[in-house]
Amino acid sequence: MGRRSEYPKEFRQRAAQLVLDSRRSVRDVAGELGVNHETSRSWVAAERRQRTEGPAALGADERLEPARLRRKVAELELEREILEEAAVFFA
Repeated sequence: MGRRSEYPKEFRQRAAQLVLDSRRSVRDVAGELGVNHETSRSWVAAERRQRTEGPAALGADERLEPARLRRKVAELELEREILEEAAVFFA
């Protein structure tokens, strides 16, 4: 079981966001906040994961949606082509 952090969750998130959003080094921000740079580095890694996998990330259904739509467009284009040929044939 992991050790409980002495820093509140909001503090850890804000520190990581400060590094990521300001493009300052982990060492600079950690020194400014009085935190070990390796500890801060782990917070930044967790924040990066949260940003890529969090609620804003695409779900499995959302990743499959473009492929489904491409198949549907191809099917509809084929149907339109067949109907155009049929219209020429019966006209």
